[in-house]
Amino acid sequence: MIEYWHNPRCSKSRAGLALLEEQGAEVRVRKYLEDAPSAEDLRNTQSKLGLTAIEMMRTGEKRFKELNLTKTASEAELIQAMAENPILIERPLAISDDKAAIGRPTEALLSLL
Repeated sequence: MIEYWHNPRCSKSRAGLALLEEQGAEVRVRKYLEDAPSAEDLRNTQSKLGLTAIEMMRTGEKRFKELNLTKTASEAELIQAMAENPILIERPLAISDDKAAIGRPTEALLSLL
């Protein structure tokens, strides 16, 4: 089972979901803007991704600037910002039991199959 953090308004997110479904993956969609992941969810996902918090973020998002965040902010501050403002989470993001992938490019999601 792959948990897919999805924003239906995002073309990359729609393309990633279609790709996984075309491959026959069993996918559980989580509309993360409505069902925001907790800080703990984000830390667990970060561990599976093997990325820093800033690498999981949409730093060009208006909200990033509004919160006066910087690329040198602490991991804890960035994780908390994503938990409180899920629009900051890079998408699409897919999670399996032991690993995760950000679908940029979309084909990166295939690593979970």
